[in-house]
Amino acid sequence: MLRSAGRRRGSALVAAAAGRRWAGSGAAMGAEGAEGGGGRGGAASAFGTGTSSRNSEVIHAGIYHPPNSLKARLCVRGKELLYRYCSGRGIPHKQIGKLIVASSVAEVPKLEILLERGKENGVRDLRMMEGSEALQMEPEVRCVKAILSPSSGIIDSHELMLSLVGEAESFGTTLSYNTTVIGGHVEDGGLHLHVSESSSLENHVGDSPLIPQLILTPKLVVNSAGLSALPLAKRFHGLRQEVVPAAYYARGCYFTLSQTKSPPFRHLIYPIPEVGGIGVHVTLDLNGLVKFGPDVEWIDGVDDISSFLNRYDYYVNSDRASKFYQVIRKYFPNLKDGSLEPGYSGIRPKLSGPQQPPSDFLIQDIHGVPGLINLFGIESPGLTSCLGIAEYIVSKYLKS
Repeated sequence: MLRSAGRRRGSALVAAAAGRRWAGSGAAMGAEGAEGGGGRGGAASAFGTGTSSRNSEVIHAGIYHPPNSLKARLCVRGKELLYRYCSGRGIPHKQIGKLIVASSVAEVPKLEILLERGKENGVRDLRMMEGSEALQMEPEVRCVKAILSPSSGIIDSHELMLSLVGEAESFGTTLSYNTTVIGGHVEDGGLHLHVSESSSLENHVGDSPLIPQLILTPKLVVNSAGLSALPLAKRFHGLRQEVVPAAYYARGCYFTLSQTKSPPFRHLIYPIPEVGGIGVHVTLDLNGLVKFGPDVEWIDGVDDISSFLNRYDYYVNSDRASKFYQVIRKYFPNLKDGSLEPGYSGIRPKLSGPQQPPSDFLIQDIHGVPGLINLFGIESPGLTSCLGIAEYIVSKYLKS
């Protein structure tokens, strides 16, 4: 139970081993440092139950994003760190490689742009191949040309998160599940965080103010609340609201392949990217399950409380399968009718909407509130970049 109207002041922040941190759901925070993302929605009873667990579980190479962007830099660095971390700790993963395919001659120039962009980003092992060579690697794939990305792979994201939780606890972090950061205020030159038990939000009605049961005053706050990061920042009284960007949400559905005795592919298969995403692609999990997705469906946001409680609509409508068959058969023409079954969905926290140029990660500290770092728009390649993002924050903000 949280003490009503309690107030706790953090001592000097100590990074790494000696630093005791308090991590709650929604936006995690520390008695000395506040860190975000215990459970992306805020009402989580386990770690990483939102955006972190509703994705393709792919380790990306760093091909798609503009050179020198945070997405490009942190993806390439994060990939290196993630493979090393998983290998050293026995986390299930596999470097299976990826083919990005051009299904028609008209798509080849876009493929060539991707190849050059990937090389500029520091992905040195990319190679263009003719469709005939791709066919030898993947007999079920039809394409004119393809890029081979040997360093792409797959990972068990749940095992990764369990490992990260264990390491955090071993370094003195306190994880507080079923609690929610509901806002905060600026006082004495720092951010005071308002915290409540998530159960107290369940029956909240209307516009009545949320009363915190606990107030924390850490030296450092990292708002990495995923889908809730922007709604939470708007509840930080004293933070200039013009620095909080507009929020956009895109649901992506996945369908699984049934009626097959063995996977028809050995590599990840990706089409040319589409607006809002990188296309409905083939993903294999470590158990051999074949998944197709995600598509892009722009959706409205929800109210703040529903966001904190992760009350987003994750329903996968089976009617969407008709569009999946159409786009998948461009590169997998032997896909049988009736072989796609609804899988799961995830929601991307985006900073750009329909018909707008793709946005970069936003790691924001220029807003006038000392000790607050906002992580906005951490969509794909957020999973691949996670350790790169952590390294970036530690090197920039936690220098001893």
